[in-house]
Amino acid sequence: MKTMDTFSFSGKKALIRVDFNVPLNADFNITDDTRIRAALPTIQKILKDGGAVILMSHLGRPKSGPEDKFSLKHLVNHLTKAIGVNVKFASDCVGKVATDAASSLQMGEVLLLENLRFHKEEEAGDRAFSEQLSQLGDVYVNDAFGTAHRAHASTTVVADFFPNDKLFGYLMAAEIESVDKVLSDSQRPVTAVMGGAKVSSKISIITNLIDSVDHIIIGGGMSYTFAKAMGGTVGKSLVEDDYLETAKKILVDAEAKGVRIHLPEDTIAGDAFDNAANKQTCATNAIPDGWMGLDIGPKTEAAYDAVLQSSNTILWNGPMGVFEMESFQHGTKTVALSIAKATKNGAFSLVGGGDSVAAINKFNLADEVSYVSTGGGALLEYMEGTELPGIKAIRG
Repeated sequence: MKTMDTFSFSGKKALIRVDFNVPLNADFNITDDTRIRAALPTIQKILKDGGAVILMSHLGRPKSGPEDKFSLKHLVNHLTKAIGVNVKFASDCVGKVATDAASSLQMGEVLLLENLRFHKEEEAGDRAFSEQLSQLGDVYVNDAFGTAHRAHASTTVVADFFPNDKLFGYLMAAEIESVDKVLSDSQRPVTAVMGGAKVSSKISIITNLIDSVDHIIIGGGMSYTFAKAMGGTVGKSLVEDDYLETAKKILVDAEAKGVRIHLPEDTIAGDAFDNAANKQTCATNAIPDGWMGLDIGPKTEAAYDAVLQSSNTILWNGPMGVFEMESFQHGTKTVALSIAKATKNGAFSLVGGGDSVAAINKFNLADEVSYVSTGGGALLEYMEGTELPGIKAIRG
């Protein structure tokens, strides 16, 4: 398979699917350009080779047709500064406007197409729309891991029109390599730290991970479903009663395969879902009536740290508590620091999933872990063992 390092882009116009679905404030200024910075190595390699770059992306969720607040024109100035090249803009991604802009593009130049989702054909994976996109470039590069789980025109179908000239960008390749390193090429012991609110959203991942990890650390709201399933009392903590039997089965299956599941021993409980709530530390299986678990407690922090320091490969997906509230962020921060410490001592650590990434950035620890994934839903589906359409379209 062709890669960024083996392919020469000299004299070629590269059509790149990027994920520039970035947050904008009321003045249309980008408030977090992580996704743009992640795509820069791919863009700069093509320009350095003597090629031209045509960028296509979606932004937000426009309902039906163009909406000014979702126009990619708002990204042009920021992109120009980030890339160091004056970025041109086409007010459509297909049709005469796009075709003329692409055909007049010179080597060393960069063109940004208007929001793909202004056309309903994009999300429908329309073949004719995909063919129109394909006519704009000589080679197709998919560098949008965050949308790799969508079988859309620009992420999947367009690749059919580049049978011999399609490849992953640097970001996409790094994402795949990092997740594969955890799932199938890991140095043991392997520990997965799974947090978040609900067991239901993580069942498939946990089930898939049982076959490839040694330890699973559980935190966040879903830990109270496990606590109740084991006969504990959890006050008014978040519990999915429909998943009590599922939680029990996960514990049984893990034990049968020699995987240790670690559950919180103690909990920081609040008398309301509020940063200013009264707090108390109690056993996770004995939370008083009227109180709810909102973070892991100090005994749990110490126990989890011990597991993490003995691990050689770590995957972190989901916070340990309501880290958005300062009163209940300590557990998540402590686990983040533990992962950073283990990484410094030689472990490979992958952080993925929106809340985990938000947490690692909040605590300024992104540079102290091995890899921070840009994929939310795509990463979760990949960890579930699903073959992602955007990856299959390149790999074949």
